[in-house]
Amino acid sequence: MTYRRAGFGAHPLNALALAAGLLLPAACGVVYTSPDVSRTAGGVDVREIALTPETVILANRSPYSPRDLPREFHSAASARQGPGLGALPEAPEVPNAQPAALETRLPSAYEPQPYRIGIGDVVLLATKQNGTSVERLSGLLAAQTRRQGYTVSDDGAISIPDIGRVEIGGLTLQEAQDEIFRFLLDNQVDPAFSLEVSEFNSQRVTVGGAVRQPARLPVTLTPPVLGEALTAAGGASVRDEEFASVRLYRDGTLYQIPYEDYLARPALQDLPLKDGDAVFVDNTYDLDRAFDFYRQEVDVIRLRSQARMDTLDMMQAEMALRRSSLDERRENFRARADLGAEPRDYVYLAGEVERQARVPLPYGQQATLADVLYGEGGIPTRTGNPGNIYVLRPSANPTDFGAVTAWHLDARNAVNITLATRMQMRPNDIVFVEEQPVTTWNRVIQQFVPSLLTTPASIAAR
Repeated sequence: MTYRRAGFGAHPLNALALAAGLLLPAACGVVYTSPDVSRTAGGVDVREIALTPETVILANRSPYSPRDLPREFHSAASARQGPGLGALPEAPEVPNAQPAALETRLPSAYEPQPYRIGIGDVVLLATKQNGTSVERLSGLLAAQTRRQGYTVSDDGAISIPDIGRVEIGGLTLQEAQDEIFRFLLDNQVDPAFSLEVSEFNSQRVTVGGAVRQPARLPVTLTPPVLGEALTAAGGASVRDEEFASVRLYRDGTLYQIPYEDYLARPALQDLPLKDGDAVFVDNTYDLDRAFDFYRQEVDVIRLRSQARMDTLDMMQAEMALRRSSLDERRENFRARADLGAEPRDYVYLAGEVERQARVPLPYGQQATLADVLYGEGGIPTRTGNPGNIYVLRPSANPTDFGAVTAWHLDARNAVNITLATRMQMRPNDIVFVEEQPVTTWNRVIQQFVPSLLTTPASIAAR
């Protein structure tokens, strides 16, 4: 004890060198063990195959069908359409009371506004029609187009197949063209088209009373005038023009025009009508009976509107219940998956990677080697060896007794990373990345040097 303390105390460098010589073999063989891929591992046969464009095809031939999400993730809440337009109300009976002198009461001046597309209207979308080369050269298709009609639904939108829904309710024809143009551009569709309204169903004018055929006229791009409305109803059928009148119910107010004045003044025949107007030709001066007709018309409109609103409310409530049920089933599935109660396929990431992990395979689609590597942070450039990336795949055949195929990717040439984007993962694959040779030596030194420095001190203390 006295000799060792004196000798090494006088020459500390010699003691350090001696300790290094004594500990180095142990350090290299015991202090640190670097994992790698060996051809035999505990009696398991390992077959190493280099990844090439040809062998990637071979590796992907092993059968695998990704798990599907439950059908709740493929469902959407929806509801049925609401009711359509109802029948015209019955016109009141013609009273026999003799009228007194009639007074002309005209509505205030009304300037027709541009037509606004509404619910139930049918718009016609015309697009270019493709033809043969001969037809194009001869100009035969210059005026040929493909025309498709679309009905404006209760939410004010039309549904264009393979593209989606665009809302045009409440817009003028020009505004609707601009909206559809932007919609087609956003969806990368050729916006060459023309738009027109083929059926006007959202705005109506009612004509009843002493006419040959009571009718409900649509309000079109050119609003109807009083004379056109009566003509469309077959004309007035009055017994005595002196006592007949034309009454107009608009916005809760009743107006009247003596029939003789109507015939004598062309300006009255050109009186413009608007949506919701009700025209009634009366043979008598029974203003109360005429007003009953308009009130009945208004009540029908209100009832129909209220029925539509009630239906929409029911649809929204039904959609909310369906959506709540779908959300609950989806959350239950996520909770079972988080607790490990749902079967799932995994691959395992090991070796010199940013984070060793168990990586779940996605639902409904294949995952590649690149997805697993770079989805978890990739390979550390300082410690990972890009030349030795392995996919360890155990055989599913019981007669192989657990034989493992090691698919070897050499990514020192960055071009080979494209093979990683084509190499499909299978359940229980192990992705293993070896460490750099200098990393192995560096870790040996890191474990060896502290022991080397403390050994002389412990010897000297004896």
